Amino acid sequence: MSGVSHLFLADCNWRLAEAASAIDCGDCFKSLSMSSLRNAISRRAHKERAQPESRKKFGLLEKHKDYVERAKAYHKKEETLRRLKEKAAFRNPDEFYFKMIKTRTVDGVHKLENQANKYTPEELLLMKTQDIGYIIQKVQSEKKKIEKLTATLHFLDNRPSSRHVYFAEDRLRYVGETIFCFLLFLGRLSITPLEAKEIQSCSKSGTMPASEDIPDHIKRKTASSYRELEARRNKVNELEKIYTDMAMQKELQKKGRKCKLREDEVVCPTSKPVFKWRAERKL
Repeated sequence: MSGVSHLFLADCNWRLAEAASAIDCGDCFKSLSMSSLRNAISRRAHKERAQPESRKKFGLLEKHKDYVERAKAYHKKEETLRRLKEKAAFRNPDEFYFKMIKTRTVDGVHKLENQANKYTPEELLLMKTQDIGYIIQKVQSEKKKIEKLTATLHFLDNRPSSRHVYFAEDRLRYVGETIFCFLLFLGRLSITPLEAKEIQSCSKSGTMPASEDIPDHIKRKTASSYRELEARRNKVNELEKIYTDMAMQKELQKKGRKCKLREDEVVCPTSKPVFKWRAERKL
């Protein structure tokens, strides 16, 4: 035991000497500051404390940061109510504003029920004219696209072609040849002269390919083209209706006496209103 005690005392004396030398040295003293020692010590990770078995339905216990966030929200609402009560207490009971009867709250914000138009009648008429011009431009653009698509889909294009003239004794043979050429055009976007001769020879012999021989991807492209054509026609019809309504609104904004006719006064009653202008002498 005596030997062990002597070794222990020697080790302690050596450590004390090392500490004393570190204290004497300024740089070493900085390295042994309390913050460094505190950070070097491994700490236990604090985890959420679980509730007892009888209170598990309430979830984990609240952290302090959760309480701080909840307290700030509560005091903010409390301060808002205090300011509103103070404003109501010092309000003059005899004061009156038209906004008191012309506003309503939407999601807690006061909004005017009928906001006055900030544009003059001349500015409104100019904007209507610009809108009508845009609608006309869109209608013309859609009609050009329809004409181009209709020219591709030959069965809808009844106008004579200015480039190719076909003479066929059998009308069905001519229609079949035209459709077959269009399907090849959709499939490969080009027809070689050799393929054109083969098509012409098939049409003369009367042996046109059956619909089962046409590839599926060509059928899908054809159906997609028909759907696009129908959608563009519907769009043109809708734009024309919008143009008619906007033109009517523009005419109603112009000067002149006018009145809306009753249903019994209209020759062909429709769902849209009919107006009549008073005849004026043009000087």
